[in-house]
Amino acid sequence: MKKSTVFALTLSIFASFNLNASEGHQGSVHWGYLGKIAPYHWGKLSPKFATCSKGNMQSPVNIIANKDTDLKPLNLQYSVGSKNVINNGHTIQVNIKDGNILKIDGKEYKLKQFHFHVPSENNINGDVYPLEAHFVHISDDGKIAVVGVMFETGNENNILSRVFTKASTLKEGENAPCNLSVDDIKGLLPKDSGYYKFMGSLTTPPCTEGVQWLVYKKPLSVSKDQINKFFNIFGFPNNRPVQPLNGRVVEE
Repeated sequence: MKKSTVFALTLSIFASFNLNASEGHQGSVHWGYLGKIAPYHWGKLSPKFATCSKGNMQSPVNIIANKDTDLKPLNLQYSVGSKNVINNGHTIQVNIKDGNILKIDGKEYKLKQFHFHVPSENNINGDVYPLEAHFVHISDDGKIAVVGVMFETGNENNILSRVFTKASTLKEGENAPCNLSVDDIKGLLPKDSGYYKFMGSLTTPPCTEGVQWLVYKKPLSVSKDQINKFFNIFGFPNNRPVQPLNGRVVEE
């Protein structure tokens, strides 16, 4: 989906927003996506969030490759399924059983969870997508690697249908069983192995930097009804605007 199309979609649904619905929590500090707690204000909400405004390696970004290194396919050693799905007030998050590994540059990262943003947070060559999934991996020494997957409007995604249907029954803070198999999880990753690699940050407070980002080039498919179903769970877009690259290397 092109940027102009997503922008028009966003404007068309803004009229029905509930400003209070976008509030979130980091400890006792409220943050969200609209009004006085929106992304533009995150860095001022708490000293713990200062990196959100002062960092120089923030995410998301408009991904434009500037270094061709012929990246090898991601080394994803997934063998187990999901634990549950939770509405955390900011997004729908699927928590994963221990056992799924991502190896990058000789280092192991364990898949902890994946979650969604509508519309996409990262852009690719200026294009915005209606949905983006983030697969969050953490190493034993606390380093973070995020695998990003874009979704474009098209056919219904059967795996997402199961997640979003279950999530639509949950209130903020509630969770429920979500029996995704390892094949289901793999099914939410593009078969085309091309991706971008760059350093960035978490896209929510405290906006911690030093995060390794790996974003697939090719999108998967999601239906308009599924996008609307996710949006209606919260009633607001849960994407942080793109941040400056500040000279970062983006490999492909």
